[in-house]
Amino acid sequence: MGNLKAYHDVEATLSAKPIFKGVGSSVIALQLGSTGLLDKHMTKVPALLICVEGEVVFHDERGKEVVLKRADFIEIEPDVMHWVRGVQQSQLVLIK
Repeated sequence: MGNLKAYHDVEATLSAKPIFKGVGSSVIALQLGSTGLLDKHMTKVPALLICVEGEVVFHDERGKEVVLKRADFIEIEPDVMHWVRGVQQSQLVLIK
């Protein structure tokens, strides 16, 4: 058994740690502080971002802006530039 908060340094405004690796898939625990920014990047495969705790704003190059709070999730399209900004200290799970 694990705990998402235990994977990260409490002081870090951005932390990403793999927690599961399957055949052709992975799960990453993300911590984003209230001033944190997961800078612009793309994924080659479809992904799912789940907000477990806190609040973040997901942005993409097409103008999408979605607030994610506890238990919210968003599908991330491949080959679309996107980034995530922290609003509150947040724990997230990325599945791809």
